[in-house]
Amino acid sequence: MTEPVMKKRDVVFEANGEKLAGWLYGPNDGGTYPLIVMSHGFSAIMAMGLNDYAAAFAAAGFAVLVYDHRNYGASSGWPRHETDPWQQVEDMRAAISFARNLSFVDPDRIGLWGTSYSGGHALTVSALDRRVKCVVSQVPLVSGQRTFDAWVPEKSRPRFLERLAADRDARARGEPPGVTPAALPDTETAEWAEAVDKDGLYANEITVRSLDLLRGYEPMAFISRIAPTPLLMIVADQDTQTPVDWQREAFELAGEPKKLVTLSGRHYDPYTLRLQESRQAALDWFEEYLK
Repeated sequence: MTEPVMKKRDVVFEANGEKLAGWLYGPNDGGTYPLIVMSHGFSAIMAMGLNDYAAAFAAAGFAVLVYDHRNYGASSGWPRHETDPWQQVEDMRAAISFARNLSFVDPDRIGLWGTSYSGGHALTVSALDRRVKCVVSQVPLVSGQRTFDAWVPEKSRPRFLERLAADRDARARGEPPGVTPAALPDTETAEWAEAVDKDGLYANEITVRSLDLLRGYEPMAFISRIAPTPLLMIVADQDTQTPVDWQREAFELAGEPKKLVTLSGRHYDPYTLRLQESRQAALDWFEEYLK
């Protein structure tokens, strides 16, 4: 039997006071289908490679909703380029609500796919929200504090914490939020951003407060509560951005059913060099537990 063709269209939906822009893959027949909700990492936008996954999921017969986080890309929100993890968690749950009310979506077959920072959100949301029936978390951030400590060298940490405090005081005085580059020159992140930002839409900027908010976000604390929702984690064995040893530690806390897929490469390689492998692993999981 031939799977239905899913048509891609632009959508905007309400999420906790903001308008989130996205792509919706839906059928042109009268049936109902499982749907996968997708979003990107720390400062990335959906145009940076997510269609490579979404189009494959849609070709396999899944409806798909991909969206930009608030404050990023085509979505509304201020301050621009501020990453607030708990707002993003609530927005992901709003995306689920939007999807469940679509006429062609089976509300009892909603899956989540998140990567890097949103990989952490996928863990958190699937632990908190039983409307999620299947979850894929790729190279996830599992501990904000550990990640902050890894990103900010110990010798410069006191000065950076002073900068975070000064930014809070300045914002209270009505001054604009402080900003900093998201991808520093000659880093793995900058290399990846240049490779996937085909249309030059990536701003390469985050607010300073985004790093302060990172410190209070611990998806690992929720992972034991995901079961019995089926969990797939896809990790890269040379990941130093969200270090792979922490991801494996988090996976051990999860209940069954669960599966760990380890790819050879660095943090961003699942999007590029290992795209076919990471995409197929996710698709196999959704085929098994969502269809």
